[in-house]
Amino acid sequence: MKSLFRTATFAAALFASAAVIVPAFAQDKVIAHAQGETTLSGVPEKVLVQDWAVFDDLNALGVAVAGVPSSNAPAYLNGKVPADALQIGSLFEPDFEGIAAAEADVYFVAARSRTAIETSKDILPTIDLSVDNGSIVEGVKKNMTTLGDIFGLEAKATELNAALDAKVAEVKAAAEGKGSALVLVTNAGKLGVYGPDSRVSWIYNEVGMPSALASVKDGDHGGDSVSFEFLLEVNPDWVFVVDRDAGTGENAGAAQALLDNELFNQTTAAKEGHIVYVDPQASYITMHGYQGVLLLLDQVLAGLNG
Repeated sequence: MKSLFRTATFAAALFASAAVIVPAFAQDKVIAHAQGETTLSGVPEKVLVQDWAVFDDLNALGVAVAGVPSSNAPAYLNGKVPADALQIGSLFEPDFEGIAAAEADVYFVAARSRTAIETSKDILPTIDLSVDNGSIVEGVKKNMTTLGDIFGLEAKATELNAALDAKVAEVKAAAEGKGSALVLVTNAGKLGVYGPDSRVSWIYNEVGMPSALASVKDGDHGGDSVSFEFLLEVNPDWVFVVDRDAGTGENAGAAQALLDNELFNQTTAAKEGHIVYVDPQASYITMHGYQGVLLLLDQVLAGLNG
C-alpha cells in the first residue's frame, strides 16, 4: 500500500513539474488594417517601418523600431530615430532583399509605401496603416489604437488619443468666429490650395474653419492651382501655408519669398497678420503621424491666438 502511495505521489509531482516547464505558446492575433487582415503570433519584437508617420506613432508609444526609410526623415523627429536602425529603402522603393534578411516580426507600410504589401506579405507579416485624408484625426487615433493592441500598450494609446482630442478641442475653440481659411501650398514657384480632402484637411474638418473656396481639387502635390489675382478675389481671413519645397528638402524659405508680393499683401489675411507657416515636413511628409499632427495643431493654435 505504501509503495502504491509513493508511486502515485511521484506521478503527481512529475505531472505538476511538467506543467510548469511546458512553454506557453504565443496566441495568434488577427489585425484588421487598410488592406485586409494580418495574423501576428505574439507581441512583435523586431519592427520594420516604411513610413515616417507610423514611425512617429510607434515612437510616441515608446515602441523600438529596428528598420526605417532611408530618405526624407522629418526634422521634428531628430534624435528619435535609432542611429543603428536598418535602412530599408526609400518611401516609394523598399529594399525587399534587406527586409527579408532582417527576419523581422512585423512590417508597417502606409501612404506612399502601401503598394509594397503585394510583395512584402509573402516575406513577413505586413500591416497597412494608411489614413484617409478626409478624416485625419480619427485615422491617427485609429492607428494608435491598433498599435496599442498589437504591442500590448492599450492604456498608453488611450491616453495619447485623449490628449489629441483635447488639443483638437482647444484649437477648435480658438478658431471659433475667426472667419474663413485657406491652406496654401507653394511648390517650385507655383501656388495651390489644399481643401477638405487634403493632407491637412483637419484645419477644415476637425478644427472647423470654413474654407474660403466652395470647391477645391486638391491634386497630388501642388494642390488646386490658383493665381494671386484669384486669391485676392477670394480674400480669406486666414491663410495656413505648406511649403512643399522645404518639406522635400529644397529651397527653404521659398514660400515666404513667393507670398511677399503686392497682390497677396492686399488680402485680409496678410493685412491682419493672419498667416501661419506650418511645419513643412509634418504637413507634407508625415501628415498622419501622431506627434506631427500635435505639432501642427500647436502651430495653428499659436497663430490663432496671435
